[in-house]
Amino acid sequence: MLFGGIEAGGTKFVCAVGSGPGEIRAETRFPTTQPDVTIGQAVEFFQAQERRHGKLEAIGIAAFGPVDPRPKSPTYGFITSTPKPGWANTDILGRVCAAYPLPVGFDTDVNGAALGEWMWGSAQGLDTFIYLTIGTGIGGGGMVGGQLMHGLIHPEMGHTLLPHDRQIDPFEGSCPFHKDCFEGLASGPSLEKRWGQRAETLPPDHPAWEIEAGYIASGLANLILTLSPQRVLLGGGVMGQPQLLPMVRSHVVSLLNGYVRSPVIQQHIDTYIVPPALGGKAGVLGAIALARAALESDRS
Repeated sequence: MLFGGIEAGGTKFVCAVGSGPGEIRAETRFPTTQPDVTIGQAVEFFQAQERRHGKLEAIGIAAFGPVDPRPKSPTYGFITSTPKPGWANTDILGRVCAAYPLPVGFDTDVNGAALGEWMWGSAQGLDTFIYLTIGTGIGGGGMVGGQLMHGLIHPEMGHTLLPHDRQIDPFEGSCPFHKDCFEGLASGPSLEKRWGQRAETLPPDHPAWEIEAGYIASGLANLILTLSPQRVLLGGGVMGQPQLLPMVRSHVVSLLNGYVRSPVIQQHIDTYIVPPALGGKAGVLGAIALARAALESDRS
């Protein structure tokens, strides 16, 4: 069976046709411009691949947000209050369904990636875990009790409020909604605005990384204490710095200070806070996982 996946990011769209890791028949990526143009490119890609490989069974959309993931809502499948110019209140699900009357799965980009990691990656065998991505923005998702996280809308872990010592870090934050929330202090654009250069150009011993690790660890400590996840997955472009993950682990252990009495945290933190096994493919494979789930739901 063939599935289509759309990883709808705020910077770029990644689209693929396949059934899982190692079985991707075709993949493309293009900049996220205006909705009509960008969604149209995704539809055209699927149409071309169907002519080459055969019909799709279902499509999955893992989208940047905020989104409305509630099936009974009149704005289900919309990208809602995003600051991305031109994309607020965009019915991305409706536009794809209009072109493809198939089962279409829809969720946040991070929940999609989490589902992909649960099916094929670092979260296999777990029923409660967190997936946090730290890059252009900061987003979080995952599962609780074997179900993807949903509620009033969906988790917005990147906009939680963190301790901000302005003597150590006078940067006011870059979030247009909250200034110095998690995303406003620790996302890639925040690093660039604070230090005047892109994060990937900062040397490994730059003081930026100690501050960054502290913010990420503070965010994780709050989530660990709130949700008690069996594992934490940390992805996104900022986490590509090899020195950062060990620093985050050390800070988390220090912040928890022995309160969470689990040997996984106290003795095996390197197996508790881990990178996604699917790497940069987690998003688009997560979209394919959403497509598979949509087909199963349609058949049941």
